[in-house]
Amino acid sequence: MTSSVAATLAPNEALSLFRSVRRRSQKLAAPLVPEDTMLQSMEDASPVKWHLAHTTWFFEEFILKPHDPGYRSPDDRFAYLFNSYYVPRHARDKRAMVSRPDGSAVEEYRTHVDEALARLVEAGHADAEEISALVELGCHHEMQHQELLVTDLLNGFSYNPLLPAYRDPEPMPVTEEVPLSFSAHKGGLVEIGHDGSGFAYDCEGPRHRVWLEPFRMADRPVTNRDWIAFMEDGGYETAPLWLMDGWTCRGKEGWDAPLYWWRQDGAWWTYTLRGAQPVNLDAPVVHVSYYEADAFARWAGARLPTEAEWEVAFQDRPLRGNFLDSGLLRPLPEGGPWGDVWEWTQSPFTPYPGFRPPEGPIGEYNGKFMVNQYVLRGGSCATPAAQMRPTYRTFFYPHQRWQMLGLRLAQDG
Repeated sequence: MTSSVAATLAPNEALSLFRSVRRRSQKLAAPLVPEDTMLQSMEDASPVKWHLAHTTWFFEEFILKPHDPGYRSPDDRFAYLFNSYYVPRHARDKRAMVSRPDGSAVEEYRTHVDEALARLVEAGHADAEEISALVELGCHHEMQHQELLVTDLLNGFSYNPLLPAYRDPEPMPVTEEVPLSFSAHKGGLVEIGHDGSGFAYDCEGPRHRVWLEPFRMADRPVTNRDWIAFMEDGGYETAPLWLMDGWTCRGKEGWDAPLYWWRQDGAWWTYTLRGAQPVNLDAPVVHVSYYEADAFARWAGARLPTEAEWEVAFQDRPLRGNFLDSGLLRPLPEGGPWGDVWEWTQSPFTPYPGFRPPEGPIGEYNGKFMVNQYVLRGGSCATPAAQMRPTYRTFFYPHQRWQMLGLRLAQDG
């Protein structure tokens, strides 16, 4: 297989990254009992056990099988069970039905692949540069699944009436309301997209020019306090605020608050990976769909930014924030543009001008998803910090809410 993926790490650097990423996946799964690892609450989510196996399949399928003639899989059927990209494959909505292989067999599979890949890299290879590039891509792929692992787990736990805590509860800091303000940006002819230095997914490039009219960007994300004002003003009952598809979805799903919210003793509560907690009024609102975000923006006399506006506004800001690495696993008040919550943009997830996917199966990694989804920017409290760069684009369907999804307002002029 020819990947056409450019290497940015030397083989020893790629192997070091590989080992650290693989350790973190195991660490994320360590607090769980076997029953936890089988939860699949909906088709969009996957069991923890499947995430651990699928990320292993990626290294086996795209590196070991093509580049190591002596490699043998512990079970050839894993290529069917744990493949998510190519047909034939096991049905996505039936992943929780795969009780065998059990958790210990998946751990053995991970160990088997880890050891084989380390031997391949350390031995040197005529295709060392390509292998390093694929290892790096596989590591970023696994980081994406680490984010999915914790958010899928949260959704699965949310159906348990006991509302179990994945991590011990911790009190939120006492904060004060930060008034909403906007910073002006002059617009003009700007460049966005990845410039080819360092790792990036194919969909982040090529770098290209975009014309922006003058705009204003909010200096903070929309908070829970803001959202409660929207709800109390009838935001969920006011049809003119909503896109038609959003209004239909709101009615069908019975939305009247963000996902995981409920009223208790006269206050709003939410379910988090640290268990049930009162809603922190000054933290960014999270678990809202594109439809809700768009309706809120209309109510607020604003709009969602385009992804080009978002990138231009924050591309020079240091990449510091509340990411997965902090272990907090929930948005915090007074965050910057990076971390805490992914922020919806009004931009559809489509190819940039001049986009060409890599050759071979790797070319399907992002390209086949470029339809009917919207771009989000900034990362979240479940995103590994090593994933972040100003050009990083994630994407979800407009009705989805289970990820750490929030918003920031923009205005014309």
